[in-house]
Amino acid sequence: MFTGRIEWTATVAEVGDEALRIKLDAAVPLSAGGAVCIDGVRLTMQSAVPGELVATITEETRRRTTLDRIAAGTSVHLELPVAAGDRIDGHLVQGHIDGVGKVLRVDEEPAGRRVWIKPGDRFLARLVAKSSVALDGVSLTVAEVLKDRFSVVLVPNTLLKTNLGELVSGDRVNLESDLLARMARDGHGPQLLKAVARLPWAGHLSGPIGVQKVVAQVAAGGGVVVWDPTVEGEGDVIFAGAAFRPEAMTFLLTQACGHTTIPCAAEILARLEIPPMPGEGDRQGTAMHVSVDLAAALGTGVSAAERAATIRRLASPEATAADFLRPGHVFPLAARRGLLAERKGHTEATVALSLAAGLAPVGVCCEVMRPDGVMADAAWLEQFALRWELPMIDIHELARWLP
Repeated sequence: MFTGRIEWTATVAEVGDEALRIKLDAAVPLSAGGAVCIDGVRLTMQSAVPGELVATITEETRRRTTLDRIAAGTSVHLELPVAAGDRIDGHLVQGHIDGVGKVLRVDEEPAGRRVWIKPGDRFLARLVAKSSVALDGVSLTVAEVLKDRFSVVLVPNTLLKTNLGELVSGDRVNLESDLLARMARDGHGPQLLKAVARLPWAGHLSGPIGVQKVVAQVAAGGGVVVWDPTVEGEGDVIFAGAAFRPEAMTFLLTQACGHTTIPCAAEILARLEIPPMPGEGDRQGTAMHVSVDLAAALGTGVSAAERAATIRRLASPEATAADFLRPGHVFPLAARRGLLAERKGHTEATVALSLAAGLAPVGVCCEVMRPDGVMADAAWLEQFALRWELPMIDIHELARWLP
């Protein structure tokens, strides 16, 4: 989570196929594995030493932003994520670019410099005068919105502290709308105060401290969001199974809306005599096992309370094979024995988080699906995490920082 209050500019020293090496002109408190916003684009730091950082950049990021043409010697804006006690200043952005705009005209005015920008139609429809917008990561106020363009005024302080004073007609800029305004427009206004009050515990976290916060949430019986940016391009809500409650099951069914499964250590499924499902499985190599219900349940096994009870029994060290009916309405998955070191999947992440929280190696995960039936992307997923006050972490961060 970022504010668009640029404190540093930096210089690109080298552009590689999968990374940018950036020289810093000032002392910046960097952390390898943490997030950084470069010209408004959220990246992860591979390494960080005094005066230099190396940030990962994917082909998709290049394609969707102005970083497709970045070169050595380019000056860029740099911002670190919001931390506890930081001043927010009323503008929050995620570093997930909404689109790229083209500078149409730059006019000198008594109060500063007015820049006219032509964005995509979808982005333009989100803007209203006096709302906030991030331009190459810089928080600005929309001055005017016309049929196919909008303008911002660069005041002297912005011209002094950022690179926006160098913009000329024909330049391309990264654009992102204000997160709070977007959430309010989508009908989530009441959750905004709670979300902001929870920062930086809710929303997208990174680095070893972010992983510690996620583990603490799981240990306390709460849910976390784990985003997989490479294999699935999906995010799952994850709980530990040992203390899983009916309320959590109801949340997954009504809000996450994906397919709820129960990742388990393989030895638990073997002990409980729950065999693999026949067939080759899905494209991601998910090890699906025969579904079960709790034999002692009085209903059909479908209710939130009965499914939660089945899951808690799977996590119990006292459970036996006779405790379960097969097939049923709870769907176990077998995690690889090497967990995230062997496979960076949500199955392994769920078991790894449960173990890191000091609980049985059984958990619950459910993909997050938007109301229109499309799987949530990273930007939508973080808004989901904020609305429900959940911490969110990338699966690669878990693989790097979990013991």
